[in-house]
Amino acid sequence: MFARRILFAAIWALLWRGQPVSAAGLFPFVLPWDDAGPSVANASGWLDKPAGAHGFVTARHGHLFAGKNRIRFFGVNLTFGANFPAHADAEKIAARMAKFGINCVRFHHMDTRIAPDGLVQQDERTLDPEMLGRLDYFIAQLKKNGIYADLNLHVGREYPGFAKWQGGPTYFKGVDNFFPPMIAQQHDYARALLTHTNAYTGMAYANEPAVALVEINNENGLIDEWNKGALDAMPDPYSAEFRRQWNEWLAKKYGSSEKLASAWNQGAEPLGAEMIRGGIGETDSGWNIEKHEGAVANVQLIHEESNGQPAEFAKITVVKPGTEGWHVQANYPGLQLAAEKSYTVAFFAKSTDPHKIRVAAGQAHAPWQVAWSSEVALTPEWQRFHFVFVPADADMNMRVGFADFGAAGADASLADVSLRPGGIEGFPTAEKLGEIGVFQKKEIGSRAPAAQRDWYRFLFDTEARYWTGMRQFIRGELHAQSLVVGSAAGYSPWPIQAMLDVVDAHAYWQHPHFPHRPWDMNDWSIQNIPMAGAPDGGTLPSLALMRVADKPFIVTEYNHSAPNTYSSEAFLELCAVAALQDWDGVFAFDYSGRRDHWDERRIPNFFDIDQHPAKMATLPAAVALFLRGDITPPARRHVVEMTLEDAIESVRKGGFRSTASAYGIQREETFEHPVAMRIGSVENPLSPAAKSSRSPIYSDNGELEWDSVSHRMLVRTPRSAWIVGALHAGKTIDLGKASITPGATIQNWATLTATVMEGADFKTARRLLITATGYAENTDMHWKDAAKSSVSRDFGKAPSMVEGVPASITLPLAGKYRAWALDERGARKSEVPLKTGNGTLTIELSPEQKTLWWEIAAE
Repeated sequence: MFARRILFAAIWALLWRGQPVSAAGLFPFVLPWDDAGPSVANASGWLDKPAGAHGFVTARHGHLFAGKNRIRFFGVNLTFGANFPAHADAEKIAARMAKFGINCVRFHHMDTRIAPDGLVQQDERTLDPEMLGRLDYFIAQLKKNGIYADLNLHVGREYPGFAKWQGGPTYFKGVDNFFPPMIAQQHDYARALLTHTNAYTGMAYANEPAVALVEINNENGLIDEWNKGALDAMPDPYSAEFRRQWNEWLAKKYGSSEKLASAWNQGAEPLGAEMIRGGIGETDSGWNIEKHEGAVANVQLIHEESNGQPAEFAKITVVKPGTEGWHVQANYPGLQLAAEKSYTVAFFAKSTDPHKIRVAAGQAHAPWQVAWSSEVALTPEWQRFHFVFVPADADMNMRVGFADFGAAGADASLADVSLRPGGIEGFPTAEKLGEIGVFQKKEIGSRAPAAQRDWYRFLFDTEARYWTGMRQFIRGELHAQSLVVGSAAGYSPWPIQAMLDVVDAHAYWQHPHFPHRPWDMNDWSIQNIPMAGAPDGGTLPSLALMRVADKPFIVTEYNHSAPNTYSSEAFLELCAVAALQDWDGVFAFDYSGRRDHWDERRIPNFFDIDQHPAKMATLPAAVALFLRGDITPPARRHVVEMTLEDAIESVRKGGFRSTASAYGIQREETFEHPVAMRIGSVENPLSPAAKSSRSPIYSDNGELEWDSVSHRMLVRTPRSAWIVGALHAGKTIDLGKASITPGATIQNWATLTATVMEGADFKTARRLLITATGYAENTDMHWKDAAKSSVSRDFGKAPSMVEGVPASITLPLAGKYRAWALDERGARKSEVPLKTGNGTLTIELSPEQKTLWWEIAAE
């Protein structure tokens, strides 16, 4: 209820959740890990070989070029030990990747683990010779097959010699943006890797044209980590260095304490009258204790000797938790809050066992938008918490409250909850220039607007100096000729990332949720729902709205996490929107993260796609749409501009991951035509447009349809015809030159694609690839609930099992054609009869054919 995203997921789940499906009718289907044989599904002919044959990839006119021609990347990630296959395996993996149209590999998490699962030795500084040799040979094999490399420099190294602190950011994120010794270690690693000469190509990586991209620091940003509160408890020497740089910045701007005080005293607001009339648990206090989805919680009003601590407090104990943190909550509704006015929330809290709860302010009515929230860590000792927030919009019925109380047996004691207007302090008389403390996230709201603006501009300038400085080191000192990517926009503000060569973004549909301990494989869930036709477009609009005009745009991490049984939609949807939006690259996360374990013959985990039969089978069709350009980007573009000052101000107001939606572009537009944003001279940026509820949404060129009523995406192009999403058995769907009549499926859902592999269009096609995917799981996969939201550690065993999708597909083909069901290598297995007449051809797909793909070929 406090999180709009969680509410949407719950509603979407209700639309789809039914009785548990039966695995009856599934059949084994395993795509061999080492197959690169010729077949209609082999897309390697679309790749220029060797990679880098036309020189280094360059950025021109806002796009990527290889020589005189544009190049797009359909890439994959490799993680941990999978970056270093044995030589014999490397040859087969590279050839197989090329078969599926993969033309770039992002070498990710090479630095996170010690060899042989990583590139570094025990000292976390020295590159391991054996792993480096394996990497060299693999990159040489990729190059030979027309596959470029994206080398990641820092992902998961912890910087040896420096101590972490409790609650600090993972991998020292944010800290390594400003702390000189850590930046020096990044220089050392980059120098060692990029100046190393590959023994199999004879080229140093800095001079290797097959290295298309060098990425500085994954999902990392000073502003992001500070906004999370991860730097609030930062100890020395990191805090001392941060404070030194802050005071140096202030001295450069103001020159004296008097000028600083004059600026920061503007906008101070004393505290106003109390707005909450009673305590939690008191009769007629106005507080609500809400329990949803079967959650059970008790509230006790306790009186104790105060001894300087709260004498009366409410103890909330969770007897049975819900499936989401907001399923147990205490809230105080009916509050009238004004826009752009400060409010102070204060309270005492403790818990028997340490855990975190969330305090928030937001709408007390649909759509339950959150105005502000913060996570607080409770301990057995009383603590007083104090926050100041500023709502962006006024509302006559707001509420403050608490949620995320935890698992069964968890408790939280709350006392003296207060909400008062005001609470903005001016320049403290005890402070002076040169000794100003760094601002903490939890107290930033109590600072005057001028002080806040200075702080955010300091963060912005400091972070921008890091990214541009690293780029200068890579390109200037190391003389690397590859394009430089900073980090994914969102983790670092887009105006900063636009200072680099290429802008990147990441997204996942139904990323695994770990409610208690990060990456606890015994305790996780994934919403088992499809994205096709999602009312808000799912992940795709959020990505499109990150695009920066006049810069190449790539998405280096994307997936629909297994074991979601609808996840074969992932790369079809991604490539359709990427082609429509005219992006430059998309990457699956990931191909594999398993060292020397390539022949799993089952879906291995959340992310690895190399052995996911339904995801891999859709890749040739997806790649045709994106690499080959089967969807033509519409001529109309919508580009919005804002000043740099306005962009930084949006960061200050809580929009540090703000996108083009803040400046007038609707999410629905991303299915119609390309959208982007840029820094310009506009002094009064557009206000967000009113949300539209139209459905279906059609692209300007009519080639893409997003239908949130029928819950599906349709593609109609001269060489591709698709259905992705909900089906109605026996109901024909018109796809322009083609039509598809699906039969009954396990989930009333499937992906069905027809792709011309040889020929200019459907009428002149010489060879076509048909794919049909639906439900998929592993043998003996043990679901933990009827909603199929988790299998815990039990992903099952080989072989992977898939559903046969029945359908009748009619194509505008005249003449003599034959058709075959294909085996797991894409080779012809058994002939399928065709029906012809009136200049059309119809193929009947049947579960009895036990395949996910078919070939139609002219005689």
